[in-house]
Amino acid sequence: MLKESLPALLLLLAMTILTGLVYPLLVMGLAGLFFPHQAGGSLMVDESGAVRGSTLVGQEFKEARYFHCRPSATTAPYNGAASCGSNLAASNKTFVDAVEERVKLWRRSGLSGAVPVDLVTASASGLDPHLSPSAALAQAPLVAAARRLPVRDVEALVRRRIEPRTLGFLGEPRVNIVLLNSALDKAYGRDNR
Repeated sequence: MLKESLPALLLLLAMTILTGLVYPLLVMGLAGLFFPHQAGGSLMVDESGAVRGSTLVGQEFKEARYFHCRPSATTAPYNGAASCGSNLAASNKTFVDAVEERVKLWRRSGLSGAVPVDLVTASASGLDPHLSPSAALAQAPLVAAARRLPVRDVEALVRRRIEPRTLGFLGEPRVNIVLLNSALDKAYGRDNR
């Protein structure tokens, strides 16, 4: 029996080393060599050298002078270690109640017209920093009012931040809210009100 099992055990050991150690280290090394910014987490660093976040993970912006990301489905908002969707069906009462409450919050904040679906539902990962252009533009009057800026200027900033479909055909046009808020602060300052 050992004669038959030994080749299988040796193959298991070789494949474990190859796929569990060699391949991940090779991919990590190549990524660090050719794509160091992305491999390092696509971190955003301010002028003082402090890390302000990642362009790949949404952040919780509570102040009215900032655009807000999609709701996070993680237990601690936008916690990358707890990435998950809610996994609740559209017919689930908990899901329906949460969406209705988020719509009410947007109405109380002054949002008029239809509330874009991505402002009241989480993404599959619960971490997505992107919104549809319509969801970002819907927030522009609120941000403009909080910062005492002309709405057209804030809308123009949003339009400049619209990212096209990947490779021209994958996904939908989108706006990275983390980068949009960073551009907003750079254009008008963090403390303008």
